Amino acid sequence: MRNNKFSITVLGSGTSQGVPVIACDCDVCTSDNPKDKRLRSSLLVSLDEENYVIDSGPDFRQQMLREKVKSLRGILYTHEHKDHIAGMDDVRAFNYREKRDMELFCSEDVEMALRREFSYVFLPNTHPGIPKVNLNRIDNEPFYLLKEKIIPIQVMHHKMPVFGFRIRDFVYITDAKTISKSEREKVRGAKVLFINSLHLQEHVSHFNLEEALAFIEDVKPEKAYLTHISHLFGKFEDIEKRLPENVFVAYDGLKIDLTIN
Repeated sequence: MRNNKFSITVLGSGTSQGVPVIACDCDVCTSDNPKDKRLRSSLLVSLDEENYVIDSGPDFRQQMLREKVKSLRGILYTHEHKDHIAGMDDVRAFNYREKRDMELFCSEDVEMALRREFSYVFLPNTHPGIPKVNLNRIDNEPFYLLKEKIIPIQVMHHKMPVFGFRIRDFVYITDAKTISKSEREKVRGAKVLFINSLHLQEHVSHFNLEEALAFIEDVKPEKAYLTHISHLFGKFEDIEKRLPENVFVAYDGLKIDLTIN
C-alpha cells in the first residue's frame, strides 16, 4: 500500500545568475531580506520516504548541505542549460554514503549534454571517486519513480523543449515561454502549481509576470507560486503586493506539505 507522505522544499528560486547577481548593487541584490537571496532553481521532492531532486544546478552542493539531505534516490532534469545540470558531479557524495548509483531521469537532449559536460563519468574505464549514475531516458509520456506516476509536461523555452512534471496534484514548471493547449490540460486540477515568472518585462524565453498570471488564470490551481525569479523583478515584499490572493512568491527554503490525509 502506498505511503501518502509527500512534501516539497524549494532548493532555489532564482534565475540563471541567482540573486544577488555578481557585482550588482541594486536594491534587490543588496536587500537584507533572506527571501531576496535566491540560488539557481531546483526542488527537493520528498515522496513516500524517498528524496528526489528536480535539476542539479551549480548550487546543488550548497542546497544539499543547507537542507541536510542525507539520502537521494534520483534527479529529474527539466532541460540541459547549465544552471540546471552543472552540479551533477556532486552526486558522488550520495554514491559513497548509500552504496548505489544515482538514478537520472532525462530527455535525449539532456543526456547528450550530460555526456558532453561530464564525459569522464561515462568513460568505459573510470577511476574510483567519480559519480556513478544510471541514465533513464524519458519522453513526453508518464513514467514511474518506484510506484509513483510522474507526468511530464512539455513546454517551450523559446525554441528549446523543457519538461515540467506533475506528481499527484502538484505541478512544477520552469523556463516556460509557451505551453500548448494539450500540455495545459495536464496541469488542470492541480492543487499547487509552481511556474516561472522572470520579471515584469517581455522576455524571449521566459514568462513575465503578466504571462504567468494569465497561465495561472487559465489552468486554475488552488494555489500558485512564482519561481525562477530575476533580481530585475523587485524585492520579495514588493512582488507579493502585485499578486492575486491565491498566488505567492516562492523563496529558497520554502516547504510545503502535500500529504494526502
